[in-house]
Amino acid sequence: MPNRKILVTSALPYANGPIHLGHLVEYIQTDIWVRFQKMRGHQCHYVCADDTHGTPIMLRADREGITPEQLIAQVEQEHRADFAAFGVAFDHYHSTHSEENKTLSSLIYKRLRDGGHISSRSITQAYDPVKNMFLPDRFIKGDCPKCGAADQYGDNCEACGATYSPMELKNAVSAISGEKPIEKDSLHYFFNLGDFSDMLNDWTRAGHLQPEVSNKMAEWLQNGLQEWDISRDAPYFGFEIPDAPGKYFYVWLDAPIGYMASCKALCDKLGIDFDSFWHKDSTSELYHFIGKDIIYFHALFWPAMLHGADFRTPSAIFAHGFLTVNGEKMSKSRGTFIKARTYLDHLNPEYLRYYFAAKLSAGVDDIDLSFDDFTQRVNADLVGKVVNIGSRCSGFISKRFEGLLSSECTEPSLFQQFIDAQSDIADLYENREFGKAMREIMALADKANQYIDDKKPWLIAKEEGKELELQQVCSVGLNLFRILVAYLKPVIPTLAANAEQFLNLPPQAWPSDAQPLLAHKINAFTPLMTRVDPEKIAAIVEASKENLEKTPQPVAKRFDPIAEPIEIDDFAKIDLRIAKIVNAEHVEGAEKLLHLTVDIGDETRSIFAGIKSAYAPEDLIGKLTVVVANLKPRKMRFGLSEGMVLAAGPGGKDLWVLSPDAGAQPGMRVK
Repeated sequence: MPNRKILVTSALPYANGPIHLGHLVEYIQTDIWVRFQKMRGHQCHYVCADDTHGTPIMLRADREGITPEQLIAQVEQEHRADFAAFGVAFDHYHSTHSEENKTLSSLIYKRLRDGGHISSRSITQAYDPVKNMFLPDRFIKGDCPKCGAADQYGDNCEACGATYSPMELKNAVSAISGEKPIEKDSLHYFFNLGDFSDMLNDWTRAGHLQPEVSNKMAEWLQNGLQEWDISRDAPYFGFEIPDAPGKYFYVWLDAPIGYMASCKALCDKLGIDFDSFWHKDSTSELYHFIGKDIIYFHALFWPAMLHGADFRTPSAIFAHGFLTVNGEKMSKSRGTFIKARTYLDHLNPEYLRYYFAAKLSAGVDDIDLSFDDFTQRVNADLVGKVVNIGSRCSGFISKRFEGLLSSECTEPSLFQQFIDAQSDIADLYENREFGKAMREIMALADKANQYIDDKKPWLIAKEEGKELELQQVCSVGLNLFRILVAYLKPVIPTLAANAEQFLNLPPQAWPSDAQPLLAHKINAFTPLMTRVDPEKIAAIVEASKENLEKTPQPVAKRFDPIAEPIEIDDFAKIDLRIAKIVNAEHVEGAEKLLHLTVDIGDETRSIFAGIKSAYAPEDLIGKLTVVVANLKPRKMRFGLSEGMVLAAGPGGKDLWVLSPDAGAQPGMRVK
C-alpha cells in the first residue's frame, strides 16, 4: 500500500467550559483512527485548537474580572491536560486567537469579497440598553411565540421545535442584564451562500459525506440557501474585519479556519509545505470528524468558503451522534453530566476508550454509556480475555524458563489465523467501524483462551518431563497475545505500550506480516489492567451531581414564635407568584443586597434581596423561587425594588430561598 499523506481534524472545543464525556466521543474516535493510520506507516497529522472567540467568552471573562486572553489561556491548559490524560495525541493543538488564524481569516474574507460573494446592509437587531451591546440570539430569552413555552432562546423553541426571530419572543429579556431588549439598526456583512448552490449540489453528492448526511444536505439545498451573517458589532472578542472598523468576524467564520491555522503552525514547526495540504490542487487527504449538530456549517458553509477563496475542499466529513448515559441525555441532577476530569479522578481512561470503540460505527447514530454494560464489557473483554492471556502464560515462562520463549512455534496455523485477520480488521478501522473491529479482535481472544484452556499449562506444569511442552504452549499463548495487543493498540495505547515493555519489544507497527517471537527473552509481567470497581463509578456519579444547596448539619433549632392568627381574607390579599431568577448581580456599595431580575410570567421585575451572605449571584440564575408580587414598589438608594423574594432561616449564611417543585412555571399563583 502506498504511503498516504493525511490531515485530520476534530471540531474545536469552545473555550468557555471543561471537556466532558460527550466531547470525548469525538476526540477518542478521531484519535483511534489517526493512531491506526500511523501504525500502517502513513504520514498522518492530527491538528485541533480551542475555539476562543465570541460573546460568551467576553462575558465570562468580564464576570471573572480577567481579560478574555487570560481566560482562554487558562481553559486551554485545562483542555490540553484532559486530552493528554485520555491519550488523545494531537500533533499540534492551537488557538483560534492566533496570528495564523487572523491572517488566514482576513485572506479568505478578502478573496470572497473580491469575488463578489460578500454583501452588506443595515439590519434591525435586539439591543441591551443596559449593557450597550447587540444581543446574540442565544442571549435573549422569553416565551415561545408558537407554543407559549417559557424560558426559550431567541432562535428556536426546545419545547415545540419552532424557529423564529428574537424579536418575536413574548416577554423577551436579555439573559445578560434581565432588561427588555430594544430594536436597533446596524450595518452587517453577509456571505452569499447561494452563489455556491451548484457547486454544493455536486460536492454533497460526490461521496464526501455519509449517505444520511448527504440526504439531509439535499433537503436543505432543495429549500434554497440563505445568506449568512458573518459580522458582529463591538463589543466583541474576535478579529476585526479588514476595512470595517468596529465590525468583527462572527465566531463561526474564523473557527473552521482554525483548522488551517493549526495546520500552518504545525507546518512552520516541522518545515512542511502548508500548500501541500490546502492548495486547490492538493492530493493530500483531508478529513474532519464532527458532531451531527454542526453538519450545516461544515458541509455547506465551510466547503463554499474554501472553494470561493480558491482553497481545496475536504476529502470527507465524518459526523457522529450524541452520547446518552444510561439511555438518557446527560443530566447534572442525575450525576450523568460527567466532566473528563471527574472521570479521571476515579477510573482508568482506557476503559472509556475501549468502551466507546466497542459502541462506535461509521454512522451518525447516538451511542449510550450504560454503566452496567461498561463494567461488564471492560471486565470481560480487556481484563478477562486479553490481559488474562498474558497473565496466564507469563508466570510459567518467567519462573521455569528465565523469561525465554521457545525456539519454535508449535501452532503455526493458529498463529497464521491471527495474522490473516489483519486485513479485515484493518478495513473495519479504516471505515470507522470500530465496534465491528472490536468484535473481531475479541473473537480472536476467545480462540487464544480456548487454546490455553484446551492445553491446560497448569496441569502440564505438574508432570515430569514436559518442560518443553509447557514452554511451547505458553510461548504460543504469548505470541497470540502480542498480535491481539497490536490490533488493540489504536484503542488502548497505554496498555499496548506496557505490554510491549513486558514482551521486550519496540513499538509495534500494524502486524501485516508479523512472525512469531522465537527464543525471545521477555521481561517480568506486571498487571496491565485491573477490573472496573463499581464503587468508583458510583463515586463519579455522586461527584457529578449538581448540589444547588448544601444541607446543613443538624443543630439544636430555635424558632420565632408563631404570629397572631389572621383571617383567610388577610392571606388572600397577598399575591404570591412563582418566579424565575433570570439574572443576579452584586450591588455596588451594599453589604447584604443582591440585585435580582425575576420573570413572573407576563413581565420581569427588579428586586433587591438581602441574601448576599448566603448566595453567590451565579448560583441563583435560572432558579425558581416564590415572590410577593403585589408588594408596593420600594424606592431604595440603589434603585426601585418591585417585590420580595421569600426565604427562610435566621440570617447570615443560614438562609434558604424558597424553591417550588419541578413543574411549577413562572407566573403561577401560589394559593
